[in-house]
Amino acid sequence: MTDQPADALADDQLQAPFGEGSVYGQFCPIAMAAELLATRWTLVVLGEMLSGSTRFNEIHRGVPRMSTALLAKRLRELEAAGVIARQGAGYALTPAGRDLAPIVQGLGRWALRWVDTNCSLGNLDVRLLMWNVRRNLRTDPMPPRRVVVEFLYPDLAPGEQRFWLIVAPGLPVDLCSLDPGGEVDLLVTADLRAMTSAWMGMSRFTDEIRAGQIALDGDPALAAGFVSWIGLSGLALDA
Repeated sequence: MTDQPADALADDQLQAPFGEGSVYGQFCPIAMAAELLATRWTLVVLGEMLSGSTRFNEIHRGVPRMSTALLAKRLRELEAAGVIARQGAGYALTPAGRDLAPIVQGLGRWALRWVDTNCSLGNLDVRLLMWNVRRNLRTDPMPPRRVVVEFLYPDLAPGEQRFWLIVAPGLPVDLCSLDPGGEVDLLVTADLRAMTSAWMGMSRFTDEIRAGQIALDGDPALAAGFVSWIGLSGLALDA
């Protein structure tokens, strides 16, 4: 399947293990889906691809605790099954892969609805949070010029404390973990748990700001519009 356009697989049936090669040994469609999708990290990788990542390094930034060797293995397995296909220097979801969107997103929303918030917020990861904030930032409410927003998490280790989002007209939002230089338009000082909770829709940004867990300093217009442009997780129940 190497380098086939993703849509070339539109009429293909996916190949799942069966017989002695099967994990479950059942003809049940749920078991057959699990043969392909229930391996460790697979659904998380698919979630990252459904969010728009296509190149290996992009996908890995969305699953930073996954080894690159295991990621490469899972991508090969998904390609062999017909869920993704090579496309140029990256990967693309096939029609079968894109058809998983409501299922993967539904699992995420189910977890938000039913899994205890403290369990989710016990797995904080600032780099993963900022990677996703970058992706869902709403640029339309921001000024039509280059804008630099610095995020400071003072309770974290020095190498994890500071991140910069750079927004420029006509360009993708850029995330830096090294000071890009120049003037910062807005400084966001935050508690990581509070920032994660609000971005996931578990709490509200306005409440976290009022409680002093998130502070905004700098351009008054940017600060006033923070809630309108910061965005939310695509899985947030009120996104």
